[in-house]
Amino acid sequence: MSEMIRVTLPDGSAREVARGTTPAEIAAAIGPGLAKAALAAKIDGEVRDIMRPLEADTNLALITSRDEADALELVRHDYAHILAEAVQALWPGTQITFGPATDDGFYYDVKAPDSRDPFSMDDLPAIEEKMREIIRADKPLRREVWSRDALIEKWEKEGEVFKAEWAKELPEGEDLTVYWSGDDWLDMCRGPHLASTGKVDPQAFKLMRVAGAYWRGDQKNAQLTRIYGTGWLNKKQLDAHLHKLEEAAKRDHRKLGREMDLFHLQEEAHGSVFWHPHGYIVWRELEAYMRRAIDGAGYKEVKTPQVMDARQWEQSGHWGKYRENMFVIPDEVPNTEDEGPLVSDAAEWMALKPMNCPAHVLIFRQGIKSYRDLPLRIYENGCCHRNEPHGALHGLMRVRQFTQDDAHIFCREDQIVDEVQHFCELADRIYKDMGFEGYAIKLALRPEKRFGSDEMWDQAETELRDAVARAGLATEQYGWEELPGEGAFYAPKLEWHLTDAIGRTWQVGTIQSDRVLPERLDASYVAEDGERHRPVMLHRAIFGSYERFIGILIEHFAGRFPTWLAPVQAVVATIVSDADDYAKDAAAQLVAAGIRVDSDLRNEKINYKVREHSLAKVPYLLVVGKREAEEGTVAIRTLGQDGQRIMPLAEAIALLKAEATPPDLRA
Repeated sequence: MSEMIRVTLPDGSAREVARGTTPAEIAAAIGPGLAKAALAAKIDGEVRDIMRPLEADTNLALITSRDEADALELVRHDYAHILAEAVQALWPGTQITFGPATDDGFYYDVKAPDSRDPFSMDDLPAIEEKMREIIRADKPLRREVWSRDALIEKWEKEGEVFKAEWAKELPEGEDLTVYWSGDDWLDMCRGPHLASTGKVDPQAFKLMRVAGAYWRGDQKNAQLTRIYGTGWLNKKQLDAHLHKLEEAAKRDHRKLGREMDLFHLQEEAHGSVFWHPHGYIVWRELEAYMRRAIDGAGYKEVKTPQVMDARQWEQSGHWGKYRENMFVIPDEVPNTEDEGPLVSDAAEWMALKPMNCPAHVLIFRQGIKSYRDLPLRIYENGCCHRNEPHGALHGLMRVRQFTQDDAHIFCREDQIVDEVQHFCELADRIYKDMGFEGYAIKLALRPEKRFGSDEMWDQAETELRDAVARAGLATEQYGWEELPGEGAFYAPKLEWHLTDAIGRTWQVGTIQSDRVLPERLDASYVAEDGERHRPVMLHRAIFGSYERFIGILIEHFAGRFPTWLAPVQAVVATIVSDADDYAKDAAAQLVAAGIRVDSDLRNEKINYKVREHSLAKVPYLLVVGKREAEEGTVAIRTLGQDGQRIMPLAEAIALLKAEATPPDLRA
């Protein structure tokens, strides 16, 4: 009689089954509907193949498409393997390497055979069709355990030099797992996989692009081709994703930045932004808004140096943990001769600041601070530099020079929860004023490499949790979630993730509770007991950086800024030259009312003017002709709306003035 094991299901019920029973067999015993829907199994919390036999007492949960995160990970992993199989079927001699699932799909790195050029976009339709053929064949995906030596022998025999190299680096004597697709193709893989290729939807994936890659990410190694795809559970999800990508392309801040003449970037200043007049208006409006917000919240604005001695960064801990991201500067006059080194070996080193925190501690340390002085909230629109790799730079979203809306709150232990709660409430108001109704708050917990004791981290994490709860934001509505291992090396942090108009999320604001930096930089205050104590330092930002936040706003609004942020808020356009004088007077009255306005008196058809200013994303177009000039009216057109409204000029000015008022200044 077979030995029996106990399988406990999520509802608490248990079944006695023979050792070697598969989760698929248990699903079939529960019911035919579940047998059809089940994709994989979660065994004591670990995702495994549904056909893998059970060997001991276990907790079992069956994964279906309703378990979307796990299901997507599985199907994307399968799509990657099917991609590799398709490429090798079409072009024998292709070498395969690795192909993981990604956040929205999958990729696989391959090396084309010597008989042909590297793979290109032209090859993707044929690969897609071959993949669908493999899916329709519904080939079983079967797991086997091989010895390391047997697998190395197979790869070397078949000329798979990359796979052989990887297998040789695994520990001797270790058994390795492979997955067969049918009986004619296999790959080395930990799994898990679905039961067969037919379990993925042949209409729910699309190959997107190809790119160059290097074996193991090292440019000294062989160059490969990385084939990217996007994969989903069904065609409806794929179509929604492709639609989002189309919308994202239309909203690309780099494209709109050129079209709207907001900014540009060029090689002479890698990763630094050249702001044009229209773009800098947006910057100044945000900066003015933020200054009003922080003044009202009791912050004191400061300005600190761009360059500080390396010893300061050593003391703060950044030199040891962050130096690869810093721009360093020799503290000596460079050699002006044609020969010899530019900088001597004796040069002392300084660094452009990558963040503002150590400088703010130095301000705090000036003069004796009492417990009565706390909390002390120090704010800076601080320009920082980080040495990002050239390949990682991306428009305004990833730059080397950026300005943070940065502040540090120095407070007593008993003030932490109140201060974090006030910050949560301030951030909530600001994000809603900026047009973001939806956001999530996440708590990033201690990383493996960190300063400070476990007791200190326990306390800091609890304080942040309590503050969010007191602000009423630790709820499902606000996407409350905890992220193990993702805190900074000196502190846990709260993160704000905004959801934009097309459903993308952007991580922007943070607040971090830090007891390490005040200790390292010897910050103290005189407490009520007359003794010196360390303040707790709360690092916080709401925009994150002005550059990235403006990029997010451009894409969120598709360039159609709310009127208060728009570089040009209105254009007065004439139909006939007889209205020129009236148009000039109307524009002057708008300027006097504080409206940013342009006049368009060109001898062009009005439809041409309407189209041009609509493309420029001007919120309001005030059209005037001979009749409007005689009656003192305007025909007002609103961006994104059909038709026009005729109204007296004074009424139009009042309307625009209300729309142009920043949200925090409205009655």
